[in-house]
Amino acid sequence: MQQIKSSHAFIKMFTLITLCFTVFGFTPKFGLDSYEISLNNKLVLKVAVNQPLSSRILQLAGAKQSDQLRINYTHCTTKTGGTSRSIELRGNKGNVLKKWAFADGTHSNETMTIAIKELLLLRKGNAHHDLSLHYASHELPKGETLAFLKY
Repeated sequence: MQQIKSSHAFIKMFTLITLCFTVFGFTPKFGLDSYEISLNNKLVLKVAVNQPLSSRILQLAGAKQSDQLRINYTHCTTKTGGTSRSIELRGNKGNVLKKWAFADGTHSNETMTIAIKELLLLRKGNAHHDLSLHYASHELPKGETLAFLKY
Protein backbone atom coordinates (compact mmCIF):
# COMPACT_ATOMS: atom_id res chain seq x y z
CA MET A 1 0.00 0.00 0.00
CA GLN A 2 2.85 2.41 0.90
CA GLN A 3 4.53 1.64 -2.45
CA ILE A 4 1.38 2.71 -4.38
CA LYS A 5 1.06 6.04 -2.50
CA SER A 6 4.73 6.86 -3.15
CA SER A 7 4.47 6.20 -6.87
CA HIS A 8 1.27 8.32 -7.13
CA ALA A 9 3.05 11.20 -5.39
CA PHE A 10 6.03 10.81 -7.72
CA ILE A 11 3.77 10.77 -10.80
CA LYS A 12 1.92 13.90 -9.61
CA MET A 13 5.21 15.72 -8.95
CA PHE A 14 6.62 14.70 -12.34
CA THR A 15 3.41 15.86 -14.07
CA LEU A 16 3.52 19.22 -12.30
CA ILE A 17 7.17 19.79 -13.24
CA THR A 18 6.50 18.83 -16.86
CA LEU A 19 3.50 21.14 -16.99
CA CYS A 20 5.56 24.06 -15.61
CA PHE A 21 8.32 23.53 -18.19
CA THR A 22 5.72 23.38 -20.95
CA VAL A 23 3.84 26.53 -19.89
CA PHE A 24 6.85 28.71 -19.06
CA GLY A 25 9.04 27.38 -21.85
CA PHE A 26 6.92 28.89 -24.60
CA THR A 27 6.03 32.30 -23.19
CA PRO A 28 7.34 35.28 -25.18
CA LYS A 29 10.30 37.18 -23.81
CA PHE A 30 9.26 40.76 -23.02
CA GLY A 31 11.59 43.54 -22.06
CA LEU A 32 11.57 47.29 -22.10
CA ASP A 33 11.43 49.76 -24.93
CA SER A 34 14.70 51.61 -25.29
CA TYR A 35 16.22 54.29 -27.45
CA GLU A 36 19.48 55.96 -28.32
CA ILE A 37 20.02 59.55 -29.41
CA SER A 38 23.21 60.51 -31.23
CA LEU A 39 24.49 63.87 -32.34
CA ASN A 40 25.91 63.04 -35.74
CA ASN A 41 27.47 59.66 -34.92
CA LYS A 42 28.33 60.34 -31.27
CA LEU A 43 26.02 58.71 -28.72
CA VAL A 44 24.71 61.37 -26.31
CA LEU A 45 21.77 59.62 -24.63
CA LYS A 46 20.87 55.95 -24.13
CA VAL A 47 17.67 55.26 -22.19
CA ALA A 48 15.36 52.42 -21.20
CA VAL A 49 11.83 53.73 -20.74
CA ASN A 50 11.71 52.79 -17.07
CA GLN A 51 14.34 55.42 -16.27
CA PRO A 52 13.07 58.64 -14.68
CA LEU A 53 12.31 61.66 -16.84
CA SER A 54 14.84 63.72 -14.89
CA SER A 55 17.66 61.67 -16.47
CA ARG A 56 16.44 62.37 -20.02
CA ILE A 57 18.26 65.63 -20.65
CA LEU A 58 19.67 66.26 -24.12
CA GLN A 59 22.47 68.83 -24.11
CA LEU A 60 22.68 70.68 -27.43
CA ALA A 61 24.91 73.58 -26.31
CA GLY A 62 27.76 72.74 -28.70
CA ALA A 63 25.60 71.67 -31.63
CA LYS A 64 26.17 73.33 -35.00
CA GLN A 65 23.51 74.05 -37.60
CA SER A 66 24.98 71.40 -39.90
CA ASP A 67 24.68 68.66 -37.25
CA GLN A 68 22.13 65.85 -37.33
CA LEU A 69 20.20 64.34 -34.42
CA ARG A 70 19.77 60.59 -34.94
CA ILE A 71 17.20 58.66 -32.90
CA ASN A 72 16.85 54.87 -32.77
CA TYR A 73 13.78 53.66 -30.85
CA THR A 74 13.47 49.91 -30.27
CA HIS A 75 10.18 48.34 -29.18
CA CYS A 76 10.44 45.45 -26.74
CA THR A 77 7.96 43.25 -28.57
CA THR A 78 9.39 43.57 -32.08
CA LYS A 79 13.06 44.38 -31.33
CA THR A 80 12.90 46.84 -34.24
CA GLY A 81 11.66 50.35 -34.87
CA GLY A 82 7.91 50.80 -35.00
CA THR A 83 5.43 51.54 -37.76
CA SER A 84 3.82 54.92 -38.47
CA ARG A 85 6.59 56.58 -36.48
CA SER A 86 6.74 60.26 -35.59
CA ILE A 87 8.65 62.63 -33.35
CA GLU A 88 7.17 65.83 -31.99
CA LEU A 89 8.84 68.89 -30.53
CA ARG A 90 6.63 70.23 -27.75
CA GLY A 91 6.59 73.42 -25.68
CA ASN A 92 5.84 74.00 -21.98
CA LYS A 93 2.16 73.08 -22.00
CA GLY A 94 2.51 70.11 -24.32
CA ASN A 95 1.63 72.12 -27.41
CA VAL A 96 3.14 70.61 -30.58
CA LEU A 97 5.57 73.02 -32.26
CA LYS A 98 6.71 70.64 -35.01
CA LYS A 99 6.02 67.05 -36.01
CA TRP A 100 8.31 64.86 -38.10
CA ALA A 101 6.96 61.66 -39.69
CA PHE A 102 9.24 58.73 -40.54
CA ALA A 103 9.04 55.55 -42.58
CA ASP A 104 8.38 52.28 -40.77
CA GLY A 105 11.41 50.96 -38.93
CA THR A 106 13.14 47.83 -40.19
CA HIS A 107 16.37 46.12 -39.19
CA SER A 108 18.19 48.07 -41.91
CA ASN A 109 16.36 51.40 -41.43
CA GLU A 110 15.64 52.26 -37.81
CA THR A 111 17.26 55.69 -37.58
CA MET A 112 15.08 58.80 -37.47
CA THR A 113 17.07 61.93 -38.36
CA ILE A 114 16.29 65.54 -37.47
CA ALA A 115 18.43 68.46 -38.57
CA ILE A 116 19.75 70.53 -35.66
CA LYS A 117 19.13 73.57 -37.86
CA GLU A 118 15.36 72.96 -37.54
CA LEU A 119 15.56 72.65 -33.74
CA LEU A 120 17.57 75.87 -33.48
CA LEU A 121 15.03 77.76 -35.61
CA LEU A 122 12.14 76.47 -33.50
CA ARG A 123 14.00 77.41 -30.33
CA LYS A 124 14.39 81.02 -31.50
CA GLY A 125 10.64 81.36 -31.87
CA ASN A 126 10.04 79.76 -28.46
CA ALA A 127 12.92 81.14 -26.40
CA HIS A 128 10.97 81.19 -23.12
CA HIS A 129 9.65 77.64 -23.44
CA ASP A 130 11.06 74.37 -22.19
CA LEU A 131 11.23 72.15 -25.26
CA SER A 132 10.98 68.37 -25.33
CA LEU A 133 11.04 65.57 -27.90
CA HIS A 134 8.27 62.94 -27.93
CA TYR A 135 8.07 59.69 -29.90
CA ALA A 136 4.88 57.96 -31.05
CA SER A 137 4.14 55.00 -33.32
CA HIS A 138 1.42 52.50 -34.10
CA GLU A 139 2.85 50.28 -31.34
CA LEU A 140 2.98 53.19 -28.88
CA PRO A 141 0.06 55.52 -29.77
CA LYS A 142 0.14 57.49 -26.49
CA GLY A 143 3.79 58.24 -27.09
CA GLU A 144 6.89 58.51 -24.93
CA THR A 145 8.87 61.53 -23.78
CA LEU A 146 12.37 61.06 -25.16
CA ALA A 147 14.26 64.06 -23.83
CA PHE A 148 14.14 67.61 -22.57
CA LEU A 149 16.31 69.89 -24.67
CA LYS A 150 18.95 72.08 -23.03
CA TYR A 151 20.93 74.62 -25.05
